[in-house]
Amino acid sequence: MAQHDVELEAVLDDLAADEAGLSSEEAARRLEQHGRNEFVEGDRRNALDILVAQFQSALIWVLIAAAIVAAVVGHGVDAALIMGIVILNGVFGFFQDYRAEESLRALRELAAPTATVLRDGEQVQIPAPEVVPGDVLVLTAGDAVPADARLLKATDLAADEAALTGESLPRSKETGVLDTDTPVADRDNLVYKQTTVVRGSGRAVVYATGMDTQVGAIAAELGTVESRETPLQRDLDTFGRRVGLGVLVLAVIIGGVLVAGGAGLLRAGLTAISLAVAAVPEGLPAVVTLTLALGVRRMADQNALVRELPAVESLGSVDVVATDKTGTVTEGQMTVTKAWVHGREFSPDEADLDDERHRLLFEIGAVCNDAAGENGDPTEVALLDSASTVGLDPKALREDRPRIDEVPFSSERRRMATIHDDRSFVKGAPETVLEQSTQVLTADGPVALDGGTRADIQETANGFADEALRVLGFAYGDPADPESDLVFVGLQGMQDPPRPEVREAIAQTKDAGIAVKLITGDNRRTAAVIGEQVGLSGDVVTGNDIDAMDERELKDAVEAHEVFARVLPEHKVAICRALQANGHTVAMTGDGVNDAPALKHADVGISMGQRGTEVAKQASDLVLLDDNYATIATAIRNGRTIFDNIWKFVAYLLSANVTEVLLVFIASLFGLLVLPPAQLLWINLLTDGLPAVALGVDPESGDVMDRPPRNRSQGILDPQMLRTIGGLGLSSTVVMLGLVYWLVTTNGGSTEYVVSMVFTTFVVVEFVKLYVVRWIPGRPEPNRWLGVAVAASLLLQLVVLYFGPLQRAFDVVPLTLADWGIVGLTTVVTAIPMVGVVWLLRKRAPKNQTTTGGRVTTQRAD
Repeated sequence: MAQHDVELEAVLDDLAADEAGLSSEEAARRLEQHGRNEFVEGDRRNALDILVAQFQSALIWVLIAAAIVAAVVGHGVDAALIMGIVILNGVFGFFQDYRAEESLRALRELAAPTATVLRDGEQVQIPAPEVVPGDVLVLTAGDAVPADARLLKATDLAADEAALTGESLPRSKETGVLDTDTPVADRDNLVYKQTTVVRGSGRAVVYATGMDTQVGAIAAELGTVESRETPLQRDLDTFGRRVGLGVLVLAVIIGGVLVAGGAGLLRAGLTAISLAVAAVPEGLPAVVTLTLALGVRRMADQNALVRELPAVESLGSVDVVATDKTGTVTEGQMTVTKAWVHGREFSPDEADLDDERHRLLFEIGAVCNDAAGENGDPTEVALLDSASTVGLDPKALREDRPRIDEVPFSSERRRMATIHDDRSFVKGAPETVLEQSTQVLTADGPVALDGGTRADIQETANGFADEALRVLGFAYGDPADPESDLVFVGLQGMQDPPRPEVREAIAQTKDAGIAVKLITGDNRRTAAVIGEQVGLSGDVVTGNDIDAMDERELKDAVEAHEVFARVLPEHKVAICRALQANGHTVAMTGDGVNDAPALKHADVGISMGQRGTEVAKQASDLVLLDDNYATIATAIRNGRTIFDNIWKFVAYLLSANVTEVLLVFIASLFGLLVLPPAQLLWINLLTDGLPAVALGVDPESGDVMDRPPRNRSQGILDPQMLRTIGGLGLSSTVVMLGLVYWLVTTNGGSTEYVVSMVFTTFVVVEFVKLYVVRWIPGRPEPNRWLGVAVAASLLLQLVVLYFGPLQRAFDVVPLTLADWGIVGLTTVVTAIPMVGVVWLLRKRAPKNQTTTGGRVTTQRAD
C-alpha cells in the first residue's frame, strides 16, 4: 500500500521503525516474517514440468501405442526398440529445455543487486533480497533502488523511473505529503523498486518489498496474459494429430483387408505395427529439439539468450520487428555531438584546447557537474565524457578548482551554479543562462552581449534542438554573485546516438521482407530524427494520436507508419494487437516493468539483458545480452536458417515415411510383408538419425536473407512441402515397387534375401535423397558433417548385414558384390526422377518481390 499521502511520523509508526534504521536481530525477524525481497517466479517451470512436456506430442503417443501393440502380439524386441526411442527423445529434450531455463536463472543471479541500509546505527551493504520493511535505505547517484520506500531526506535527488512509468527523463524527488489521488508517476516523495538514482542523495524508509511493491503488482498481473504457441509448436502438434489419425485409419483398413483375405490376426497385427512405425518419423522430435538447441547455443554466443527453444524458429518467421529506441537502436547513453562558441560550430573531436573559448566550455561542463565517472545524471555523464574526449581530465580540473559552494539545479530556475575561489560556473537551459548573461566570450575576450548576438545564440540553440539534441548553455561569473552578470561561453548539444551497426541491420531486415517499427517514449522530433538516421522515415504517430484512433484506424496506422513517439506501455500492447490483427507475426522489444504485457502479447518478446528489469526478462522469449538491435537481425538470420533446416529434414523424413507406408501397404495387398517392424525401425533410425541431424544443422543458405518471411498461415506443411513429399515419395515408391516385383518373381516369393535387398536398397536411396532435398529451399553451402553422417550410417548397415547376431535379429542375409551392383543401379534409377522433381519444384516456385508500405512481399505460383 502506498505511503505518499500520510505524514512521515505516521509512516514510521506504522512500520515500527525510526530514522536510525533497524537492529540486525529485528531485520532477521522481519525477513522471516515477510520473506525475501524477490518476485515469486510464478509459472517458471520446474524439472518435472519440463520432463512431462517432452511426452505430450501426438507423435510420441502414436509410438507408445505401437509399442503396446507390439508387446501384446509377442514382438518384445520391436516394442523395446520403439520405447527406447521415445525415452531417449524425452531425455534429450528435457536436458535442452532445462539448460535454457538454468541459463536465464544464472543471468538473473549474476545481475543480483546490493543495497546500502542502516543496521545497528551504521551503514552496511547487504544483498537486495534481504531488504525488509522498516529498513532505512541510503541512496546516492548510481544506486538501484531495492524496494518501495518513503523519502526521509532528499538533497537534489532524482531517479530514473522509465522502467516503471515510461518517462524518459529523470524525476526529481523531495520529501513532503501528497494528495491521495496523486498518480504513481507523480509521487515524488516515494522511490520505487527497480528504478535508479541518477542525481543527488537521500534516505528513505522501506514500506514494501517483493511482490508487495509497485513492480511486484505488475509482475503478478502478468499471469493473466495467456502465453501464445509458436508457429512450429502449432504445426508439429497439428501434424502429429493427423499422423495419428492416418495411422489408425490405415491400420484398420489394412487389417480388415488381410483378415478378409484369410490372414491371421497375428499377421494383421504385425502389418498394422509396421504401418505405424513406417508412418511415424520417430526422429522428428529429437532432430527438431537438437536443431533448436544448437541454434540456442549459437545465438548465446552472439549475445542472444533464448528462454524457450521454439522461440528460435518463431523469430525466423516474424515479419514485423517493433523495437525500442533507447539502448537498442541507440547507444543507450547521452553523447555530446555538437558544440558552439562565438564564431564557430564544431564537434568535440575538432576542439582546440589552445583556444580559451573551447577549453573553458568543456571545463565548465566537467566542473559544474555532480556526476562521478559513469554514475549520475546521463546529461552530466555526457559532459564528463565530452571533456575527456577533447583531452581534459575532469578529476584534475575539479581538484584544481575545488567547489566552495553551489546553487543546486531546480526545475523552476533550470540551471545550476558552482562557486569556486575565483569564479562561478553556470550551466543550464540556454535561454535561462542567456537571461543572466551580459557578455559573451569571443576570440578577443569578453565583449558586451548585444541583441543581435543574443538572437544568434538562441537561433543556434534552436537549430541544435531541431536536430533532436538536448542543448545546454555554459557561462562563468563572479563568485560573490554567482548567477548574475555572466559571461556566456558556449553551447553543448547532446543526444543518445544510434549504434553504428544498426542502420545496416535495419536495412538487412527490411530487405528480408520484415517491417521495422521504432517505438519510443521520447518526443516526436527526437523520434523522427533518430528514425531518419537509422533508415526509418515518414510521419510520426504519437501516443495521443493512438488514443484518438478507433480499431480500424489503428490497424491502418501500424501498416503505414514506421515511427511512434510518446508511447506508453499500453500503447505498445495496442500496436502489437493491431499488427497481429493484420496477420503479422510480431517480435517486440522492451526493458521496463510496464513493457512486460506487450512482451507477453508479442509472438516473440525480446527483453534487454543489461538494462532490462527482471519482470521484462521473465515475460520475454529472448534476452539480448548486449541490448543491440543488430543482435535481433542476427537472430532473425539464425531463425530462418533453423527453419530452413527443419523444413528440409521434415520433407526428407516424411517423403521416406510416405515411401515406407505405400511400400508396406501395397505389398501387403499381395500377401507380402517386405519390411517387418524391426527393419522399418532400423531404417528410420539410420535415416532419421545421424544424416537427419546433419541436415538439421546445415550451414546457412546463401539467399536466406533474400527471401521474405514464410506464410505462417500455411504452416510447415505448406504447398511446397506437400509437393516435395509427394513427388519424392511417389517417385521412389514406384522404383522400389519395381525392385520388389523383380526380386519376388525371380526368387519365388518374399524370402530373407528379397527382404535384405529391399531393406538395404531403401537405406541407400534415402541417403542419396539427402543431397537432393538440400537444394529445394535455397542455395546450400557445403556440409562436411553430412558426408560423415552418411558414411557412419552406411557402416552401421554393413554391420547389420554381415554381423551374425544382428543378421539373426533382423532376419537378413549378407549381400554379394553382384547384389550391391543391383542396389547401386536401383539407386541411380531412383535418383533421376528425384532430381527431376526438385528441378520442377524450383522452377514452379519463382519469387516475385514487390514492395508495399515498406515491406517486401513475395508471391509464389502455387
